[in-house]
Amino acid sequence: QVQLVESGGGSVQAGGSLSLSCAASGIIFRFSTMAWYRQAPGKQRDLVAGISSGGSTNYADAAKGRFTISRDNAKNTMYLQMNSLQPEDTAVYYCNLNSGISEFWGQGTLVTVSS
Repeated sequence: QVQLVESGGGSVQAGGSLSLSCAASGIIFRFSTMAWYRQAPGKQRDLVAGISSGGSTNYADAAKGRFTISRDNAKNTMYLQMNSLQPEDTAVYYCNLNSGISEFWGQGTLVTVSS
């Protein structure tokens, strides 16, 4: 069983930055595609950014140019650096691991951006 634990959420003013981390248990991390999703109140959960086992990345349009996803396979950890945050970025951010066979989610971490 894989466990994903997010950290780094919090409150920040518009224009500020936050860095999220997702620590994974288990050896399948380095072979898995990882991603960050977010869910704002009353809205569906949407992809923010993804990173393959080989390090290829993709971003939602809203994240391009402001957010950077990365991973450290030696630490079983994924990161999301978020810059130039705006109130519309307010959401619960979830870590996702997809091994191609199974999919796992973290419990989420809240990011609140005030204007």
